[in-house]
Amino acid sequence: MTEWYDRLLNFMPTHVKGAPQGWIDVSQPSLWFAVASILFNPTFWNVVAQNEYRRKTMTRMLGGNRYLGCYILATTIFSLGLFRDHLYQEALKAQPVHTALLHPFVRVVAGVLFVAGSVFVLTSMWALGITGTYLGDYFGILMDAMVTGFPFNVLNNPMYVGSTLNFIAVALWMARPAGLFLSVLVWIVYKIALQYEEPFTANIYKEAAAKKGAQKDQPAPSVSMATLKPSVTTKTVPPSMDSVDVTPSSQPQPTHAPAKAKKSSASTASTTTARRAYNTRSQARKQI
Repeated sequence: MTEWYDRLLNFMPTHVKGAPQGWIDVSQPSLWFAVASILFNPTFWNVVAQNEYRRKTMTRMLGGNRYLGCYILATTIFSLGLFRDHLYQEALKAQPVHTALLHPFVRVVAGVLFVAGSVFVLTSMWALGITGTYLGDYFGILMDAMVTGFPFNVLNNPMYVGSTLNFIAVALWMARPAGLFLSVLVWIVYKIALQYEEPFTANIYKEAAAKKGAQKDQPAPSVSMATLKPSVTTKTVPPSMDSVDVTPSSQPQPTHAPAKAKKSSASTASTTTARRAYNTRSQARKQI
């Protein structure tokens, strides 16, 4: 066992083999830079995201393009995360090593935790997408349904859990007690952030559901019968000439003849010609 342990030490990085032994060196400025970064990141994205939901500051600055605003915030959060991880590793390099953490079993545990944490983080991002991961809800980019598949069917907050596991894994792998201290701080900050994020996000979807329900409950616009009733124009048909009874002038004529249906112009002309011919013959008989 001792021979195997000595061989394992030969594969350790130089910053592990040559580091002083101890617990935590609070006099190192790099430790407090890492602490400041760990505290800053969740505070930053919660303040910016909640301001965006209330005032739409980024969306207005970008001409109403909320997706672009979300992508810019996502890039910023991702970059701040990389910078925080860099400060974390630099802080651990300046911290002492504890001999109990140099055991091979500890390094195996570190490897398992790192793989598990990475799986939780990556699968969470895959399930949520960019807008779901980086607070698209606060920009009005809502998800159609709650994600219930892996890893959300195993953990409520797999991304935060996975990130914390990665911090612990790095601390164990580098055998730094200060890393375990910073990992605990990471988890505490995440838990505090969740106290604001979870109810705020739930309220966003609650308000969206209420608006959708109010739109469905609105009555349809009323339509009066006058709008649906087609307009009918009554046309008065004047009496035609053939409605007059053609009789000799010696017989009495009615004052008003009953109205009949209007005939064609050809029928009216023929009737007028026949009446003129009848009057002509009648006058000729009187002269005889």
